[in-house]
Amino acid sequence: MKKTAEPQGDSPSKLIDAKIKSLDDWRGRKLAHVRALIQQADPAVVEEWKWNIPVWSHDGILCTGETYKDKVKLTFPKGASLKDPSKLFNASLEGNTRRAIDLHEGDDIPEAAFKALIRAVVALNKPFA
Repeated sequence: MKKTAEPQGDSPSKLIDAKIKSLDDWRGRKLAHVRALIQQADPAVVEEWKWNIPVWSHDGILCTGETYKDKVKLTFPKGASLKDPSKLFNASLEGNTRRAIDLHEGDDIPEAAFKALIRAVVALNKPFA
């Protein structure tokens, strides 16, 4: 696996682009796909680069996108507070706050359910008026 460079001054979106490009296998395609779904679900999403991984935020972190040899892991820091009727969360289920979705090669993600989950965390993050 190639390392993703972090040149000074590169925008988080460019760093995410570089990360996706460096993953010249199914993981890059999967990360690009979930990124597109997040952007469709929340056009006001902010892309960030923290802890050397992609982070999507809107009034707080929505989720992170980590890549491992055998999976793409989407971690939702406030996942335990979200309803998940489609049972997308399949990892980090024992904790009190976060939940994750582990995507392996060949896994499909139900797009409508995933977008609904993104919209739910956006609503959860919304500050009180």
